[in-house]
Amino acid sequence: MTHRERFRKAVMLEETDRVVFDLCGSPQTCIDEQATRDAFTSYMGISGDKQGNFQIDERILKKFDIDTRKIGHMPTPKTVHNREENGVLYNSYGIGRRMVNGHYEICHNPLKDADLDEMLAYPMPEASDIDRKQIKLWADEARFLHDNTDYAIIGEHPFFGVFEIGCWMFGFDDYLYRLAAEPEIVHAFSQRILQYQKDVIDIYYNEIGRYIDCTTSGDDFGMQTGPFLSLDMFNELIFPYFKERIDYTRKYTDAFFKHHTCGSVHIFIPRLIAAGVDILNPVQPGTYMMEPERLAKDFGDKIAFWGAIDTQDLLPNGSAEEVKAEVKRIISIMEPGGGYILAPAHCIQPDVPPSNIAAIYEGAAEYYKG
Repeated sequence: MTHRERFRKAVMLEETDRVVFDLCGSPQTCIDEQATRDAFTSYMGISGDKQGNFQIDERILKKFDIDTRKIGHMPTPKTVHNREENGVLYNSYGIGRRMVNGHYEICHNPLKDADLDEMLAYPMPEASDIDRKQIKLWADEARFLHDNTDYAIIGEHPFFGVFEIGCWMFGFDDYLYRLAAEPEIVHAFSQRILQYQKDVIDIYYNEIGRYIDCTTSGDDFGMQTGPFLSLDMFNELIFPYFKERIDYTRKYTDAFFKHHTCGSVHIFIPRLIAAGVDILNPVQPGTYMMEPERLAKDFGDKIAFWGAIDTQDLLPNGSAEEVKAEVKRIISIMEPGGGYILAPAHCIQPDVPPSNIAAIYEGAAEYYKG
């Protein structure tokens, strides 16, 4: 069975010779910092110039027989907002971020306290300002992988989701308040974001869509203990825009659609399926009602799952043997009936020892050797 065949059969909820292996094949299953990647490469005994165009050395991906390869990125059109001032980086939406403990954290929300007219007048990014040459380069890479390898090609999503961009532009407290008290502003904002998404889809997926096996999206709807918003709010204020985005994407590609949302979103899963999601990521261990056993029982015959190897406690604090044992347990739960892609639950952070990254795939290999 080829890597691509294995991936496609798994997502279609058919049993395969083994579960799909992923490492750095999506924006949410990467290794976050270059120093961490370098340490892992050294641990694996690999030296010399890096091989391949992927986040980590192609030799590591081949050693662990990783099924996925990621292409594309989020294009960043230049706007009046792009600048750096006093250590704050402002992106094309005008969201300001400052470096804190190795990560850029949001410190400026450009639409905080804006009324409807101010929001409508605020300059948004324009798809016409995207660098088409870069997208063509991604398309060339996708075409090469499609024609010359058997890997499952994963196209990274080219824009943010309507919920998270709302939280970032208004601020979490301000946006969540508006969901409850000012839905007309939320609808008007989401319509602007959806139009930008469609304009980007016309450019991005028109180029890469025919060569990819799966595309991604990211929009965090949950916290550790439950969702950010009620099911009724989700259905009214998020679902229509999310579904229309997926429907519009499928004008250009028959690729599977993977959606990433952290947190406890069990109550939303039927609606994600109704919107057109084929794969749910990350299966975040330790969050309310997101136990792998529960998800497999409740939705294992309806949607595929990608992730489930805990990045909050197990990978940074467990031993390699504990990681292997958990990998074997998760596979035994999620594999029956198909539909599971083995991966860390989120991006691997600098506090994860290289031995534990390797242990994910070593544990899987041991599982299948018996």
